[in-house]
Amino acid sequence: MERSDYINVARNLGVHRSMGQNFLLNSEIAAMESNYGKGMTVIELGPGLGILTRELCRSAKKVIAVEKDERLFGMLGSELKSKKLRLIMGDFFEIDSSEFDGAQIMISNIPYELSSKVIYWLGSREIPALLCIQKEFSAHMLARPGSRDYSKLSVVSSLKFNVHNIREVPAGNFYPRPRVDSRIVYLVPKKVVLDPSIIRVISLIMNHKKKRLRNAVVDSADGLGIGKVQARKLAQTLDHSDERPFQLEPSAILEIAERIRKELALE
Repeated sequence: MERSDYINVARNLGVHRSMGQNFLLNSEIAAMESNYGKGMTVIELGPGLGILTRELCRSAKKVIAVEKDERLFGMLGSELKSKKLRLIMGDFFEIDSSEFDGAQIMISNIPYELSSKVIYWLGSREIPALLCIQKEFSAHMLARPGSRDYSKLSVVSSLKFNVHNIREVPAGNFYPRPRVDSRIVYLVPKKVVLDPSIIRVISLIMNHKKKRLRNAVVDSADGLGIGKVQARKLAQTLDHSDERPFQLEPSAILEIAERIRKELALE
């Protein structure tokens, strides 16, 4: 199918902006993405019009594609006839994890509003991923300490993955055209376990990233389930208490979060 064919299909079906639907139109980009799953069992979240799915069916061993939109699911079932493809209809995050048994990589052009959920979903598994995401979101993933974009996402991404910047994808490669450009990143998982309590503490600290750590902990007292007096005493025992979280390496923030969790017996 040509670019114009995909646009016509999208126009005929209608676009649900509430579902974050911006469909990739560039088959060369889709082919490049599919190379990362060559000979592998691939998960695709939101196949949309199927431009990436078609390429994956050529290069991958098996494709598990999950589509929430009933109209797109029906179209894909009719248009894509491949023994390699297993097409599932439903909310990706509500599907039983056993459906993805044997998956070796995720390759997806994901709706922007699902980016954080996908990152944390991947963080609980040990498979790599090639994702096309909003450029601004990728800037937070790739940000280093001391930069404006350094955030909770930067810390968690750095701790859980080696994040590789692959290429930029201008907005004109999608329909409808989004307001921002995208970027493709490749995530290689690290063997680091971050349980929910650790992520919660990191989030609380980074919500006050430009304050000194001791003040960030005091300001996070409610979220930690303690009073400000106890928080102040705890903060005084922490390393880097006089430094600002946005200037600390992810490993230092992890050590602080682990210390807080241990002291407060957080679960």
